[in-house]
Amino acid sequence: MKLKTSALVTGALLGSAVMAAAECADPVKVGVLHSLSGTMAISETTLKDTMLLLIEEQNAKGGVLGCQIEAVVVDPASDWPLFAEKARELLTVHDVDVIFGNWTSVSRKSVLPVIEELNGLLFYPVQYEGEESSKNVFYTGAAPNQQAIPATDYFLEELGVEKFALLGTDYVYPRTTNNILESYLKSKGIAQEDIFVNYTPFGHSDWATIVADVVALGADGKQVGVISTINGDANIGFYKELAAAGISADDIPVVAFSVGEEELSGLDTSNLVGHLAAWNYFQSAESEVNDAWIAAWKAKMGDDRVTNDPMEAHYIGFNMWVNAVEAAGTTDVDAVRSAMYGQEFPNLTGGTAVMLPNHHLAKPVLIGEITADGQFDIVSQTDEVPGDAWTDFLPESAVLTSDWKDLGCGMYNTETKSCVQLTSNY
Repeated sequence: MKLKTSALVTGALLGSAVMAAAECADPVKVGVLHSLSGTMAISETTLKDTMLLLIEEQNAKGGVLGCQIEAVVVDPASDWPLFAEKARELLTVHDVDVIFGNWTSVSRKSVLPVIEELNGLLFYPVQYEGEESSKNVFYTGAAPNQQAIPATDYFLEELGVEKFALLGTDYVYPRTTNNILESYLKSKGIAQEDIFVNYTPFGHSDWATIVADVVALGADGKQVGVISTINGDANIGFYKELAAAGISADDIPVVAFSVGEEELSGLDTSNLVGHLAAWNYFQSAESEVNDAWIAAWKAKMGDDRVTNDPMEAHYIGFNMWVNAVEAAGTTDVDAVRSAMYGQEFPNLTGGTAVMLPNHHLAKPVLIGEITADGQFDIVSQTDEVPGDAWTDFLPESAVLTSDWKDLGCGMYNTETKSCVQLTSNY
């Protein structure tokens, strides 16, 4: 449902009733691109459910531009090339107006060339490694300065961690994030030999050797901490092995960037108590808007269903998109993009999310300790932190900035005062 110039002229001449009729000849279509099967289904199915609830609630308010919204759900099945195929299907076969989707960065990288080629619009709701800024993507999850860096600071300043095990799933998000963290740790005086880095495949299940290596790292008596970028169901085996080895959070604390309420739901968390996660939202956040969202979620999905951070990112992103469409008077991607800059919407922690010209949000950073009931006790919370597309801790990125509003550039070199044209392979 993309309003053409002729439709706008007709509306201006004949009035709003004619405009509404023209707009609603077809529903507004929202693509939902999340894995409902495979290793990432443990995390992504909830995001599909979130989108369906958000769309249902918006339709009850009258939809958008007076039209009802139709969800078009596809299952890329944790298959990264299939994400690109499904994105193309959504844009060319189903003619969706916007896509909400992806979890892993490798799936997002797969989708990027398609979105850019067809001038689609993707709202990406999960923490990621940064080092990217596409005019066709709004990144509503955390950049490294909104999750990884604050979590590392917490380890250094609050827990006195002296040695670091950086454990991740073997794909772009963990590798890039850990490159940033290695550089950051060295800038804080941590020696290279005190940083242990290890990557495992998706779905990895045999953690005995790796956990033993982490334990061995502290043989000299120094405090060891684990920074985990392990994704999907591999987390289950990792935490089980820690428990089997008798490792508690007091012995070796773990801070995870991909473990939230959904991943803990249904697990025996008694041996995980005290381990940490860093996000921009926890279900345990105390605010009236969060209470209302949790009540609506549980009323729809059941009392056993939990909320989590990527869900809040979709909550913010979807509502901002609706408001941008209303402001633009059309679902046309270029018009909506322009209307997105400066959009504000209440987040679920009691503050306000703001969309920046670099297509990232300003968000608070929360660190929580796992409790026995699978929730998080929030032990640290910041004010809203503006997301950085390009990190300050890699030399090649420190000189870059992203500003799609005024500079029309996602990779602007502040030293040469020039724009590097982005491609889908950056």
